[in-house]
Amino acid sequence: MPTSKRQKMINDKVEPTKVHTIKEAVEVCKSLPDLKFNETVDISINLGVDPKKSDQNVRGSSSLPHGIGKISKVAVFADGTEANSAKKAGADIVGYEDLIEQVKKDKNLDADIVIATPDCMKLLGQLGRILGPKNLMPNPKEGTVTKNVSDAVENAKKGQIRYKTDKAGIIHAPIGKKDFDSTKLVENAIALIDDLVKAKPASAKGKYMKNITISTTMGPGIRVDLSSVEKRG
Repeated sequence: MPTSKRQKMINDKVEPTKVHTIKEAVEVCKSLPDLKFNETVDISINLGVDPKKSDQNVRGSSSLPHGIGKISKVAVFADGTEANSAKKAGADIVGYEDLIEQVKKDKNLDADIVIATPDCMKLLGQLGRILGPKNLMPNPKEGTVTKNVSDAVENAKKGQIRYKTDKAGIIHAPIGKKDFDSTKLVENAIALIDDLVKAKPASAKGKYMKNITISTTMGPGIRVDLSSVEKRG
């Protein structure tokens, strides 16, 4: 099969075995030929953890300083004054038992992030089969089970992302859009890396950050020189 014009341009710019500083990796991604849509820039971080061990599952949330180029749709399960606080903070969907029944009926919840107060979690388990597969079930480690729903909603709207190691111990997360300024993409990546270092499990031994690549939605992975982020883990 002949190589496409776009692929030839990528091959000219990307050396598969070459490693770059995190700033250079971002700039290589931005230099690749554009598509008809504004691609997301993603980071993949291979951590030195054993995800089969529950105490080494790394998960949490990170508030990126420049957001990810998308305003998240936020649903909140709360009651009384906490429900009012969620609405004032800008939550798109707010409810409790009525919302649970609606989600059960629809078998769907149209939201990017779901937040709940601790009191509401006792009934929210009913939605496990609906929210679980979509990674929408609120979790205290991600800051989505909280009494301070106002701050949680504001953080979600500002560009907070959630991360979780996959079965291979890799974190995959967006750090912005291709049309972002390079500096903003780098600062978003560094913010996430710093949060991952803070989340390092006490039982994890050896090198924590093993491999980092940055890529656009349809582009190749650009390897990052770990020494350019070494002081962070």
